[in-house]
Amino acid sequence: MASTAEILPNLEARPLKAIHWNLPPARLVEEALARGEGKLTATGALNAFTGKRTGRSPGDKFMVDDPSLHDDIWWGKVNKPISREAFIKLRERVLDSLAGQELFIFDGHACADLNYRLPLRVINQHAWQNLFVRQLFVRPKPGAPKREPEFVIIHAPDFKADPARDGVASEAFVIVSIPDHTVLIGGTQYAGEMKKSIFGVLNYMLPPRGVLPMHCSANVGKNGDVALFFGLSGTGKTTLSADPHRRLIGDDEHGWSDHGVFNFEGGCYAKCIRLSEANEPQIWHSIRFGAVVENVTIDPLTRVPNYDDESVTENTRAAYPVEFIPDCIEAGVGGHPDNVVFLSYDAFGVLPPVARLTPEQAMYHFLSGYTSKTAGTEVGMGSEPIPEFSACFGHPFLPRPPRVYADMLGEKLARHGSTCWLINTGLTGGAFGVGHRMKISLTRAIVEGIVSGVLNGVAFTPDPVFGLWVPSTCPGVSAEVLMPRNTWRDKKAYDHTAEHLAREFRKNIAHLDGVTQSIIDMGGPLGGK
Repeated sequence: MASTAEILPNLEARPLKAIHWNLPPARLVEEALARGEGKLTATGALNAFTGKRTGRSPGDKFMVDDPSLHDDIWWGKVNKPISREAFIKLRERVLDSLAGQELFIFDGHACADLNYRLPLRVINQHAWQNLFVRQLFVRPKPGAPKREPEFVIIHAPDFKADPARDGVASEAFVIVSIPDHTVLIGGTQYAGEMKKSIFGVLNYMLPPRGVLPMHCSANVGKNGDVALFFGLSGTGKTTLSADPHRRLIGDDEHGWSDHGVFNFEGGCYAKCIRLSEANEPQIWHSIRFGAVVENVTIDPLTRVPNYDDESVTENTRAAYPVEFIPDCIEAGVGGHPDNVVFLSYDAFGVLPPVARLTPEQAMYHFLSGYTSKTAGTEVGMGSEPIPEFSACFGHPFLPRPPRVYADMLGEKLARHGSTCWLINTGLTGGAFGVGHRMKISLTRAIVEGIVSGVLNGVAFTPDPVFGLWVPSTCPGVSAEVLMPRNTWRDKKAYDHTAEHLAREFRKNIAHLDGVTQSIIDMGGPLGGK
């Protein structure tokens, strides 16, 4: 591994006003307030706005091309190449722009498992973003021996790139250079770029070491049984893993090694649009002093957050340390999963609320990574829902081809005997505009049926369109709801819509390289045979 001198830019050689090293949360909050970077909410959390970019900028993401890794990378829309020469020139321009400023530096690491720990150094222009990374990455324990950083993140949101000069797509850029052990971010205030960039780095580094990187949450029951929840934004991954009857390992990024699962992070990054104490009490009470809230409007007088307001963005977020969740697994590790759950928000209203997957179906739906978008979730969308497929439930973060991760998942499921499930957290009773969203109480009842083992003892029937194995009964869920066709008044409309979605599944899987015919066949009734 490279030394610090090789990967850490020599900031001291530039005239800096001050460097603030590893400030505790209270100091960072004070610094942020003094600089006008945010305001305290009534709960004590620090509220900040990220400007015109309120989410990731996938079109501005690049990866440094190098002979040492060129043949391993899944080049395309997700991983766009940039030359190392262009990267180094832009890095120098960014560092020059920081001259004369006060900088905030955090030293921590990714990966709770000591066998795979990646020491990090994060350099920020703004105090609130340094608080964000301090709460999201793993914080060193007091008295722990210091380790030299092996990867550096430089986040300079106030620097605007010149696309013609710098070889990037816009004023914003997120560039990962594996050879230089560096992530370079500029032109965007959105703090989530930092955490997701390191997720992408781990997605590259860990598979050769036998670790499957996963975009999933994880929790553990009283008997030590581990459950994983895969899902894209808005499907319930964070909500369902924050279960008062189970202990949280982590809410977003994990690795599955020969020893079990482990959290990549030391915090949670919860979507908080329409957050309520009744439905998500653990997340609600975690948004307190030390937490960072992004793009949430607050009452100018009382400072009470309005979680129902999506006027800034629907992608409102809260970042907080994992230990803010009561009785969490602070060590961030667990055994091999007993249950693996794929979450889909199906706005077409045709997927069953729960189905057990065969090993081949598990591979199919992992490679599909299905959810859907509706009007209101993205600007410019019409009234009809749009299917969204994200390979391995993490397409934007995969530096290697999807089949690499799918093959690893299949091998681990077989070796450890994990059961795989598909849960629809989307609509029932009709498509978008007619149906209604599954109640969170219903979905929690389904999860309880899975993790308790109750669903393992019931009869299953194959869905006639998707071939999914649907349980005949589930405590807390009516038998009618379990078979989605029964909830539609217009049965012909259901048949038409279900077949439409099944075709979309098949079209998507056909575009992926290296998928075997036996997996492709899982896209219809054959999947149930």
